[in-house]
Amino acid sequence: MTKLSFGAHPYLLGFDQLERLVERTAKSGSDSYPPYNIEQNGPDAFRITLAVAGFAEDDLAITMEDRALVIRGRQADDLGERIFLHRGIAARAFQRSFVLADGVEVAGAGLENGLLHVDLKRVMPDPVVQSIPIRRR
Repeated sequence: MTKLSFGAHPYLLGFDQLERLVERTAKSGSDSYPPYNIEQNGPDAFRITLAVAGFAEDDLAITMEDRALVIRGRQADDLGERIFLHRGIAARAFQRSFVLADGVEVAGAGLENGLLHVDLKRVMPDPVVQSIPIRRR
């Protein structure tokens, strides 16, 4: 049985990277920590909100890696002599990735009341009309 490739359709030239993007997204896993929301704040604006209670700004990192927004959190090791009778607050490290479409950019990020907000905006490029000269061979 052969696998039908989305990018192999004759009318979809150059879309093979879209197929790789779908495969990468499917492999990203289903870890539910930390929980998050995605909101649409307008026709071309989005907000990703992650619940990161207990994490300081210095414990969080937001990067763009090959069209993927990657948010990482790692709390500094507590070297104090704290003795827990019960430890129910998660303090584990995390990494959460969101694949962004072409034209979607990060507008900013902020930490407020234990919630990390990452604002995104869609930037529509100006349409380009290009004339292609025909050469004689």
